[in-house]
Amino acid sequence: MKQIYLIAPSGSMPDPDILKNGVVFCSQKNIEVINQSCAKRHVQRFAGSDAERLFELNSIIELPHHTIVMALRGGYGMHRLLDEIDWLSVAHQVSKGLKIVGHSDFTAFHMALLAKTGAVSYAGPMFSYDFCSNVSDFTWRHFESCMNSGRMHYEVIQPQTIEKSLGVTEQDKSILWGGNLSMIASLIGTQYLPNVEQVKGGILFIEDINEHPYRIERMLHQLCMAGYLSSQKAILIGDIASYRLTDTDRGYDLTSALNSLRIKLGSSVPILVGLPFGHCPDKLTIPIGRFATLSASSAGFILETI
Repeated sequence: MKQIYLIAPSGSMPDPDILKNGVVFCSQKNIEVINQSCAKRHVQRFAGSDAERLFELNSIIELPHHTIVMALRGGYGMHRLLDEIDWLSVAHQVSKGLKIVGHSDFTAFHMALLAKTGAVSYAGPMFSYDFCSNVSDFTWRHFESCMNSGRMHYEVIQPQTIEKSLGVTEQDKSILWGGNLSMIASLIGTQYLPNVEQVKGGILFIEDINEHPYRIERMLHQLCMAGYLSSQKAILIGDIASYRLTDTDRGYDLTSALNSLRIKLGSSVPILVGLPFGHCPDKLTIPIGRFATLSASSAGFILETI
């Protein structure tokens, strides 16, 4: 890993000055940070005009193959660009070794790339949030490992609600896909979300922020009614953060929301919790579009890409 090329396809940096902290951190790892100027762009809430952000995204096809492309931050903005991204050229560069990383709003890019081309990208850290202050050793360790190998392996040790254990067989071949639930739900019915057949038998992982559990439940039911959830091997719940329960919830919480889906799906599609991923300091880097195996019991689960 020699260089990280920054892109800012979504929101602008509230405080561009903190970028230097991430640059110093990466320099200590002997990694050069390229295209730092994108942190200074702003048009309203966006990191530049649509044309600027689109040009930057489409220009990654000219980068050296060993480059890691990383989103600066999330927010909002990817949806404006999806229609004009050169997906086939991006996928061609990915096949040669280019790695593209981000989460949150960048989930729209991951889903579209998978839907249009089947190419692998990485749900993982974003530069401003993860590398510019209080860098998590966990996040860095898993990011570095995944960037070097293209794969991941992680064991969650946490009690699970599961009726029957899942084992791994030689025939297991489940596509790993997911990211921010709000972004995934917003793409249902478009060409930028993989269709049901593309992800049939897959492992869906989700995370979200500032979304009350009833909204999480509603979006999951939407995916269920669209035919996605009943065909999954499992659903993995990452960090669902920064929501506020009120007195009117009367005990309704995230567990209640997930239980409504468990009732809907039955024991054939387990919903497992505790995946360290999302808007949290400690996060995995997860290859989207790669095949994975999953074993699970009431004590936890093991996720490993093939």
